[in-house]
Amino acid sequence: MNVLILMVPMAIGVSFVFVVAFVWAARNGQFDDLETPSHRILYDEIDLKKGTQP
Repeated sequence: MNVLILMVPMAIGVSFVFVVAFVWAARNGQFDDLETPSHRILYDEIDLKKGTQP
């Protein structure tokens, strides 16, 4: 039972860190575009200098 005195605060602390990391990522736009990355693999390589496909 003594281990609960240590483990419960540690679990709450780790949970708090994950919540803070999620809020930070959401505010910095990490979840803005979920559609484009999955479609990008379907296209041929794009010439980044010209912005067109070869």
